[in-house]
Amino acid sequence: MSGALLPIRYRGVTVSYVHEFRILGPLEAIGDEGPIRLGGPRQRATLALLLLHANRVVPIERLADDLYAGRPPVTAVTQVQRQVSDLRKVLGAAAIETHPPGYILHVDADRFDLARFERLTASAERSHGADAAALLTEALALWRGSPLSDLEYQAFAGAAVGRLEELRLAALEARIELDLELGRHRPVVAELEALVAEHPLRERLRALQMLALYRGGRQADALAAYREARRTLVGQIGIEPSPELQRLERAILTQEPSLATSIPSRTVVVAATSDASVDPLLAVATRIGGVDLVVVRLVPDEREVAEAAHALVTRRVEGARTAAFSTTDAAADVARLAVAHDAELVLVDAMGDLEALSASSPATVALVAGPEADLERGIAVPFGGGEHDWAALELAAQLTLGPLQLVGRRAQPGGRDASRLLADASLALQRIARVETVPMLADDLLTAVRDAGFVVVGVSSRFRAEGIGATRRALLDAGVPLLLVHRGPRPGALAPRDARTRFTWTLASA
Repeated sequence: MSGALLPIRYRGVTVSYVHEFRILGPLEAIGDEGPIRLGGPRQRATLALLLLHANRVVPIERLADDLYAGRPPVTAVTQVQRQVSDLRKVLGAAAIETHPPGYILHVDADRFDLARFERLTASAERSHGADAAALLTEALALWRGSPLSDLEYQAFAGAAVGRLEELRLAALEARIELDLELGRHRPVVAELEALVAEHPLRERLRALQMLALYRGGRQADALAAYREARRTLVGQIGIEPSPELQRLERAILTQEPSLATSIPSRTVVVAATSDASVDPLLAVATRIGGVDLVVVRLVPDEREVAEAAHALVTRRVEGARTAAFSTTDAAADVARLAVAHDAELVLVDAMGDLEALSASSPATVALVAGPEADLERGIAVPFGGGEHDWAALELAAQLTLGPLQLVGRRAQPGGRDASRLLADASLALQRIARVETVPMLADDLLTAVRDAGFVVVGVSSRFRAEGIGATRRALLDAGVPLLLVHRGPRPGALAPRDARTRFTWTLASA
């Protein structure tokens, strides 16, 4: 939230102390020192009515009618005037303008959560793919529960809350539909299950659930979801499913090619050497859309195989194939799996032998290390233009739902900064993956990325001679949530094969 005062203006003069108004949850007015203390239910209801019609004249008779549930007393107009007067005392003397036949609450759209939500969803309608999904994710993040939840008992609130909830559901459905288009069917299955339970008669949610299950390799479950939808519709309101839902069921039965995601299926191998590392690896793998997921647990003793295999099954990873086996050479066995399944990516834990595995794997190899990633907090990509940096950038683009932070070096004496290099990378990402970036120039990599939820970085271009590189080792030692990437021999989608590092990082001794 900005520290500037909310620019509510009356005839060009700033008059209010309010930073922000919120109704997508409990009603709040946020001031310079936090929430502004509002009066009783009638005053809060008056503010809510003015906010629901922000920047428009609300007739005083309508305010009175809504406040008193259609049965206003003879003193209703006087009561409304008193509530407005009391609101002016806490919001600013001229925050609410008298404009016959009523009042106007002037609100800057950037400081009103409903206005921001509507602007973001409108922008999403004009966008496509990952850009639209990111805009809808940002819009939905503004919600803090049921709208006007502290005024639900007010008679006027029913219709308003219903309209706002419909806006939220429509945005949520649109975002999930975009996720499915982008191949992110596995992560949304559980979300759809909860939404369908909450809104059992909403057929669009049922259709999205069926499609997500089908694309996750669960055709039988997708058909069972249709049967459950039909039972609910017939049992509760006596109607058959819509023709669209019936057509989707027939398409699933016949496995119509049109149901497949437009993103080609790729194989990702997840190889864990301990139970503790399985979930952090899966948290990364399941964010990559449109993949055939192979999850293996490697154990040193054959007596541990059955228990390890059972532990994978109980995790119930949607659509994943799982197995466990004993090994005395984990790197060789994981490389064998990558060849056998034509994998595009191999994810290993910090105990994996990155050097040995990358030497024999046909796939890009990524090592997950440090504390568990918090992908919702954002991803940072230190970028120097080397071949492994491009691979890291490409992988990060598949993991994010929002802008990526690209970190480059600030200009040194006699040199130039990395801004042009970051611009090249940004333009390539927007062309191939429709992912936006936020550039950042810094002297010290560790300081620049310390607060990121996840750091995705390529190994040193001199990996064979020097290992991962001193900078990357410092990140590991500092406990940064890290994904360390070594590009395989396959050509990447972003950079030419002969890309080379343009500069190197230095770390402060501290």
